[in-house]
Amino acid sequence: MRTVVPTLKSSEIIYPSADGKPVAETYDHLYAILTTLEVLKQYLSGQRATVLANQFLYYAEGFPKLRTAPDVMVIYDVEPGGRDNYKIWLEGQVPKVVFEITSPSTQSEDKVTKKDLYESLEVQEYWLFDPKGQWIPEKLRGYRLWEDGYQLITDSRSEVLQLRLEIEGKLIGFYREDNGEKLLIPDELASALEAQRQRAETERLRAEAESQRAAELESLLARYRDQFGELPDGNS
Repeated sequence: MRTVVPTLKSSEIIYPSADGKPVAETYDHLYAILTTLEVLKQYLSGQRATVLANQFLYYAEGFPKLRTAPDVMVIYDVEPGGRDNYKIWLEGQVPKVVFEITSPSTQSEDKVTKKDLYESLEVQEYWLFDPKGQWIPEKLRGYRLWEDGYQLITDSRSEVLQLRLEIEGKLIGFYREDNGEKLLIPDELASALEAQRQRAETERLRAEAESQRAAELESLLARYRDQFGELPDGNS
């Protein structure tokens, strides 16, 4: 008797969205992931693009074990917003930029396994950031895809994002190439908004003081007119 092995339909295959593993190794790594995510989300707001962090990237339909979880990935020409996971064959787009917040425990996977995978998927830029400088002395190392594979980026520029990247302590600083402005991280944004609020309040108080002073002068002038009549215009 021939044994029939049932096969699953594509719609019946489960693609998990979590594996129970921690998001990051240390607080510094987690903070670097979250700030990179938020900064790039704000930067790409209004564009047909999305930024995802620590979510499964599935790259082979029908094979749910063929997956990776980039710390941060930027995908263009897709609907904005979050996803539980990202399936390349459904979205029709490969991530353009991937950031891995690396450490000695993930060094081998990040610089070999993931690098080879992203290169084969044709991810245009691959950035490794070592917030503690434990195995990348310069902390930040990037690769750009050419015809013959990944080549080291030597100018700390993301051609895809049109941003200049700088090391700022244990974080990546992002600067617009068109006007040089820094993309503010949430803490900096909060400080900038508070400073703006204080400037607006100072301006309001100054305007109120000027208005009150003008009212006092008007009142004083009215009293003079009551006592002495109209004042000479200075040309008499």
